[in-house]
Amino acid sequence: MEAFKREEKIFLLLAITFVSLLIVSNVIAAKLITIGGLTVSAAAICYALTFFLTDTIAEIWGKKRTLYVIKLGFFGSVLSAIFIKLAIYMPAASFWTEQAEYQLILGANIRIVFASMVAYLISQYHDVWAFHFWKEKTKGKHLWLRNNFSTGASQLIDTIIFVTIAFSGTGTPLLAIIVGEYIIKLIISILDTPLIYMFVNLIKRNVPFIDTAKNLNSTI
Repeated sequence: MEAFKREEKIFLLLAITFVSLLIVSNVIAAKLITIGGLTVSAAAICYALTFFLTDTIAEIWGKKRTLYVIKLGFFGSVLSAIFIKLAIYMPAASFWTEQAEYQLILGANIRIVFASMVAYLISQYHDVWAFHFWKEKTKGKHLWLRNNFSTGASQLIDTIIFVTIAFSGTGTPLLAIIVGEYIIKLIISILDTPLIYMFVNLIKRNVPFIDTAKNLNSTI
């Protein structure tokens, strides 16, 4: 029973972290930054980490739980967008003079959230499908392969859809941002490979009764 509670706590922690990163990504995505000469959204690194989390969850708990977390993320993002929009249009106090700046920063959030959610649903569902496709092909072996193959393709899908919807018609160099964001996300995907091994092994050691055979979680 104690091990079961520990498993649920770990799952809940990963799910909360995933939803938090997703909501933060939606809020900060409107700002464009430069990393190593590449122009990317400020949310590039933050959002890239969500794929690391879904792959970790998929490896341990399987497809059903991973899709549940993705749905939670969608609900959290929509809910945050609604309350941000309400906050913008709520009557400001007479002495508060920052309404224009407040609206300028958060007003773009709705378009960003829409772009993010379309890209998010398509890319995350693809990631889960691709992860389990490669898991079955490799009979549960070679975690590094399914992590990088599924994430690499999904990040490309996500980046193209998000940048196109979020920044079209704004005078922003779309191709430069797509290339820049994808390079950054791909680097993160490669660098997080040792981390996913560490997380998966750590969770399995702390929750020994996890049915690895059921989820094709054999030798990695």
